[in-house]
Amino acid sequence: MAIRLTQTALPQLPPQVARPGYDRAALRPGILHVGVGNFHRAHMAWYLDRLFAQGRDHDWALVGAGVRPGDAAMRDRLARQDWLTTLVELDPSGLSAQVLGSMIDFVEVDPAATIAAMADPAIRIVSLTITEGGYYVDAKTDGFDAAHPDMAHDAALPDAPRSVFGMILAALRARRDAGQAPFTVLSCDNLPENGHVCARTIVGLARQSDPALADWIAATIAFPNSMVDCITPATSDRERALVRDQFGIEDDAPVVCEPFRQWVLEDNFPQGRPALQDAGAQFVADVGRHELMKLRILNGGHAAIAYASALLGHHFVHDAMADPQIRDWLVALETREIIPTLHPIEGVSYDDYLALIVDRFSNPRIGDTIPRLCLDGSNRQPKFILPTLRDRLAAGGSVVGLALELALWCRYCEGTTEDGTPIAPNDDAHAVLQRHALAARDRPAAFLDQPAIFGDLPQDENFVQAFTQALTAVKRDGVRATLVAYLG
Repeated sequence: MAIRLTQTALPQLPPQVARPGYDRAALRPGILHVGVGNFHRAHMAWYLDRLFAQGRDHDWALVGAGVRPGDAAMRDRLARQDWLTTLVELDPSGLSAQVLGSMIDFVEVDPAATIAAMADPAIRIVSLTITEGGYYVDAKTDGFDAAHPDMAHDAALPDAPRSVFGMILAALRARRDAGQAPFTVLSCDNLPENGHVCARTIVGLARQSDPALADWIAATIAFPNSMVDCITPATSDRERALVRDQFGIEDDAPVVCEPFRQWVLEDNFPQGRPALQDAGAQFVADVGRHELMKLRILNGGHAAIAYASALLGHHFVHDAMADPQIRDWLVALETREIIPTLHPIEGVSYDDYLALIVDRFSNPRIGDTIPRLCLDGSNRQPKFILPTLRDRLAAGGSVVGLALELALWCRYCEGTTEDGTPIAPNDDAHAVLQRHALAARDRPAAFLDQPAIFGDLPQDENFVQAFTQALTAVKRDGVRATLVAYLG
């Protein structure tokens, strides 16, 4: 019989399952985290659990928070198990499990409750994992999207916000007015300069209703940049069964992840921070080059294999990586066109990092899926592919491979695989993408007529020519033959 995960059940767990070796009752809150999904629990919660196990910084425990209906469901699941999470690392050499105890509470999913929790002086860091598309960025200008309905609402009703940024503003205002020190705001999302993007959104929103507050935030609040990395698949019945059958734990919200993590942070925490460097994180003066390495090689690599693999009918990422054309296409694109856009980092070999990425993508235990990699292309392509493309064009380099990646995305947006299997919509802009993709059957450049995504790129004749040739080849010769031609 599996044991239901709770605090009192910890001593009864199988001996091979690691569990908190510290007194959770003695933990005190220090961080409020918005977006308690799988990635957060496999990453930040894991680092803090590791630090607490050293007897360190027990006043930096996590309090969860959320703003979406799904967050309330997660809160309910975690509440039943005293905020504990079973984490399984999917090492090809053998699975291992541990119970994380670094979260001690989860506020009600309600704006007033969240604002009150943020306003508590004990909270010195408010951190976010809200997806890269959750920062209200205007795709045309790459600035703050003040016209978004959420932002317009929170600007008009700052005391009754519905976005996390409106809640942060309300809490910061309360702490300022009470003469209390403000918290640091830490983004943990996959965004270039995520701290700067977060600051721009919060200051931009404040400026709509309270310019004095906006000026105070710009001058006072720290928004450190950070780079996060750990492949963490979604939890399904498969993962719950794995935890139950192999480790004897009944956990409503377990997490599985790869046996690799990286966390590089700008050391800018005026109100203090936990000693995460002792748990394996890295603090640096400038995160930029580490961040760019990860965004372009790993996230760009995911984008590279996603659409080719989907069109060829692959479901799991490790199966796609076992396909010689997919694997070689990834390595060739990275080596020829992506890595050359990166500046050197002292002590870092990009070739070694790429080899690590190939191994991580190939891990059969992760069970990561191609449909997950294909999600939300209208948000991900402008962040993970188009900046690389622009740098290559500016440097006069070849963009044949990057244009092919975009052509594969275009073909995917038509809505069927090469054998005619329908592809379920998985992008908020699906209807627009499909319309342009179908128009591209007669005129390839029609797919590029989406200013919100491509901006002024269609004005570059070299790019348009490369894209047109790539899409023509994909439709005429098929995906596999086109990949082989690029490799040759």
